[in-house]
Amino acid sequence: MSDIKVSIVTVCKNSEKTIERTIRSVLGQTYKNIEYIIKDGGSDDDTLKICRQFEKEFEKEGMTMKIISSPDGGIYDAMNKGIDEAAGDIVGILNSDDIYEKDTVRIMAKEYAKQDFDLAFGDIRMVLPSGKTFVKKARLRSYTTSRDWNHPTQFVKRSIYDTYRYRCENISDDMDLYFRIKRDGKKIVVINEVLAEFMMGGVSSNIPFHEVGERIARRYRIYRRNGYSRFYIFECVAFEIIKYIGSKL
Repeated sequence: MSDIKVSIVTVCKNSEKTIERTIRSVLGQTYKNIEYIIKDGGSDDDTLKICRQFEKEFEKEGMTMKIISSPDGGIYDAMNKGIDEAAGDIVGILNSDDIYEKDTVRIMAKEYAKQDFDLAFGDIRMVLPSGKTFVKKARLRSYTTSRDWNHPTQFVKRSIYDTYRYRCENISDDMDLYFRIKRDGKKIVVINEVLAEFMMGGVSSNIPFHEVGERIARRYRIYRRNGYSRFYIFECVAFEIIKYIGSKL
């Protein structure tokens, strides 16, 4: 299992308030065959200074740390650019205000050694702005819904990214990529352990009421583009209304 190299990509811009916690969650992994890539979009705060303070610590732990700062076309373009740099067998993407559990990479490497998956994901701990938390369970079933899937816990075989990339169209590009991989019958594995902690209240979860209709339409277009039934409109309406209510808690 220790021969499996794991690449982790964190994209950031002006993330000085949260990036250290994210970095430490990677540095503290119990599995060490890690290549950590930070793709910065041109921060003008102390984000890069904070990142560079950890380079020697990663070296001491036997991990590789690569910091890239260059313009990009937004969060998913930055993810694609980070993936371009990845040389691992599998790739995880960890946002700059989220964290991994200490055994996350070990669990994923072990599962990859056992099952040679194309994509895997697990349970996630959701943290509300109030500080309250709940666990969002991961599931895999014939009925496709993003309610069963947790992007911050997702690891993808590097060779899969040679065919599938984020489209860089909107904030739901991550869902679209997962749907395409699932639609095409690739091997997907679910791990029912909490693998990451997601801080709610960011771009994807802070929802003004006037955007709910557009979000429903966008989500529905992704379902239809990937060959799913018109009846998924009910799934889209329910999901976005629940997510809007949750963003106000």
